[in-house]
Amino acid sequence: MNKTSIITVKNLTKRYNKKEVLCISELNALHGRILGLIGPSGAGKSTLLRILNMLEEPTTGEVSYLQQPAPVSQTGKLQLRRKMTMVFQKAALLDTSVYNNVAFGLQARKVPKQEIRERVLAMLDDIGMLALSQQRAKTLSGGEAQRIAFARALVLQPEILFLDEPTANLDPPNVELLEGMIARLNQDHGTTILFVTHNLFQARRLCHDTAFFYQGKLIETRETEQLFTSSQKEQTRAFVEGKMIY
Repeated sequence: MNKTSIITVKNLTKRYNKKEVLCISELNALHGRILGLIGPSGAGKSTLLRILNMLEEPTTGEVSYLQQPAPVSQTGKLQLRRKMTMVFQKAALLDTSVYNNVAFGLQARKVPKQEIRERVLAMLDDIGMLALSQQRAKTLSGGEAQRIAFARALVLQPEILFLDEPTANLDPPNVELLEGMIARLNQDHGTTILFVTHNLFQARRLCHDTAFFYQGKLIETRETEQLFTSSQKEQTRAFVEGKMIY
């Protein structure tokens, strides 16, 4: 098992209007593995993803990528961002065709047109939406739109993929399809994935490691099966057993 840390967080805090919403002493996301982030709503999971994806700045603390501190220059940040991408709970698509939505990131990276075409059509075929390539994205159903959001992220072949409850509002067939895409991306390309989910069964199905958050604090991180069956923390045990915690 690869124990190399691709992302390391140390002494990280985040405050909004003097209210601390996140406090993490240390967290490591291991290279080529899927790390699940679980916990009650408001525990700080989505805030952490936004910080790691450089959409927000931490109030204090350090974030390192492959043992290197997060860059401070705009050029360095851009280079790092191009290695990462994020899928949110609700798809935010451009008001253009399905094809153009999936191609957008590749076009921004100046990928040659023929390569863009090949990669986009292959991705649309993989998610069963090749026939809808010229349909306007705004006319898609919720499940179809989220599949396109996934396709737009995965076609970039990121080294790190952040997922913020991407299947929360989908029906079981679409959940199964997207979970399959996540697993294949990790297995075939060694993509490191950080996955926020409220579905404990989903975390147990997909994630190699799982971190439990409560009231803005990281309580425990273990290999997934160990966390679910032999947690060392009382709060974690209560949560995975379905008990109400406050």
